[in-house]
Amino acid sequence: MDYAVLRKRMVEEQIVGRGLNAPRILEVMRRVPRHLFVEPGLAHQAYGDSPLPIGESQTISQPYIVAFMLSSLGLAGTEKVLEIGMGSGYLTVLLSSLVERVHAIERLRSLAIPARRLLDQMECTNVLVKIFDGSYGWPDAAPFDAIVVSAVASEKPPAPLLEQLVVGGRLVIPLATAKGQYLYRITRCGENDFQSERLLACSFVKLVGRNGGRG
Repeated sequence: MDYAVLRKRMVEEQIVGRGLNAPRILEVMRRVPRHLFVEPGLAHQAYGDSPLPIGESQTISQPYIVAFMLSSLGLAGTEKVLEIGMGSGYLTVLLSSLVERVHAIERLRSLAIPARRLLDQMECTNVLVKIFDGSYGWPDAAPFDAIVVSAVASEKPPAPLLEQLVVGGRLVIPLATAKGQYLYRITRCGENDFQSERLLACSFVKLVGRNGGRG
């Protein structure tokens, strides 16, 4: 299969076609081989308009959702970013090309180890990986300019993630509400001042952790 052609089509039809036009994000999504981040038997579906399983009851998100989350972070290129729920490492690789440094947390060793291996193959030297409960964030590396979470929290974001944002920093996270899951952007406007915006409906696996998820 000509994966380069499929990547270009994915970007033009699924992302640009839905009105998202962020040149830096589009460029890196045209370049990163998404098919390497799914199970081998599903490689032919990697550029389709849907999430896919990656093992351990986890998924790699739909390409448009990935692009939308990246766009919602408002990245300029100089940020230190925390990623919760590294999964296959696909979003991690995209982030590594868009920001100065990435701290990625994955709870499951069986996902974190192969993801780290892919990051090394792609020479993502600005990424640190930690196998840990992501609902605690990464206190030793805080504060962060942006935080992105690829798992749905229960009603409100884990408090440690809010505490680990710089003033002006953004948290993009799916939250469970009475009406379903929605992606939110929460901006820290002051020491104890947070502005929340509901962005769009979504569907994510649950955040497992002691601060805002199951566990």
